[in-house]
Amino acid sequence: MKRIYFGTDGVRGEFGGPTINETFAARLGEAAGRWLPPTLSAGAARPLVIIGRDTRGSGPALEQALARGLAAAGLRVASLGVVPTPAVSLAVRHHRAALGVVVTASHNPASDNGIKFFGPDGAKLADADEARIESLLPAGPTTISAADQETLSVESHYIERVSARLAPGRLAGWRIVVDAGNGAAYRTTPAALRALGAEVELLNGSPDGQNINAGCGSQHPEAMCRRVVEVGARLGIAHDGDADRLVVADETGQAIDGDELLAILADEALRQGRLHARTLVATRQSNLGLKRFMQERNGHLIQTDVGDRYVLAAMLAGGYNLGGENSGHVICADISPCGDGLAAALLLIEAMFSAGQPLSQMRRLLHRFPQLTRALPVTHKPELCSLPALQAAIGGAEAKLGAEGRVFVRYSGTEPKLRLLVEGPDAQLVAQIMTSLEDALRSDGLTR
Repeated sequence: MKRIYFGTDGVRGEFGGPTINETFAARLGEAAGRWLPPTLSAGAARPLVIIGRDTRGSGPALEQALARGLAAAGLRVASLGVVPTPAVSLAVRHHRAALGVVVTASHNPASDNGIKFFGPDGAKLADADEARIESLLPAGPTTISAADQETLSVESHYIERVSARLAPGRLAGWRIVVDAGNGAAYRTTPAALRALGAEVELLNGSPDGQNINAGCGSQHPEAMCRRVVEVGARLGIAHDGDADRLVVADETGQAIDGDELLAILADEALRQGRLHARTLVATRQSNLGLKRFMQERNGHLIQTDVGDRYVLAAMLAGGYNLGGENSGHVICADISPCGDGLAAALLLIEAMFSAGQPLSQMRRLLHRFPQLTRALPVTHKPELCSLPALQAAIGGAEAKLGAEGRVFVRYSGTEPKLRLLVEGPDAQLVAQIMTSLEDALRSDGLTR
């Protein structure tokens, strides 16, 4: 069953548009409630659903609309307020909720918002479950005009659970820059680091409903990188709007992307004998250097479709405990079944203690293939196989690259964009191929 509204990370769009509005949110909540009882309620009279959100100004209205829909389906609703997405994932399991919901558009601008669901195991719902929810959308508006919501406080439990691998005071003498992106982690990440003894330099920790991700956070880590050098910090941490990902800066102010982070974490887990089946899970977007890195250590790399939900599905299927995306989503199944920017940062710090090296040295573990990426705006998304010039360009590129490179073309699942990736042994060849792909897309009339 094909999904219409759900993308790679929930339902997302501009607030007030045809999908992300209060009427649709109420209908979606009611549909989720209709889907839930026969599958997850386990006989409970009124199964509990918990809702968290990020700092967008549209969040409270969408949360209340969702609550109306869920209540119309006979569910008990509790609000967590503003919390990171991974805190909702853990809270679902801790409070034995039947369902978790997060109102967030992640790294998108404040004008956007979104809705994503978590099952009772704390993991995002499968594609088939989302398609089933869509099929149960009521035809008209939800009739309940208001819903009573309980409130739950989960921040302390989340911080304690995620920080448990480091002893209290372990970060005494450490200075760390945190760019919260004016998002959901503006309280939790600084509080966790300070509780461990660190001195925290907080950037963009004053959300006003409109400044989330606005030239800051994981999408724009430049200020964080500069501040690391200015204050002599050990590292910098930048989150996206819902804090399920991060970008790190080493002590020299150089940004470390998700592939480098995964290599460092996998290397530490291998040395400690903690990487299940010596296997790391990533997506097809990751650099080819990551595969070679694992092969050189007698390990394995499994690659999935883009989206942390697909990474987790592969991890669960194979019993693996570490995976992620080059965007900065890292899933450590020993802690949580959800990408978690704070948990990943603390795992990285643990690896720094073990290695006894600064990040600028540790990042050299990964030798990257030359790579170029583009995100081109599009107004519609025809099947890629229907674009003749693009298919010809891809064929020519693959013939030139052979086994030493690759071309990866896909539509974004959360934005009206086409994403291109080219990798190969030579930077000049990679640039030439990228130009040929862009020319082909213009010839096909998909981009300008």
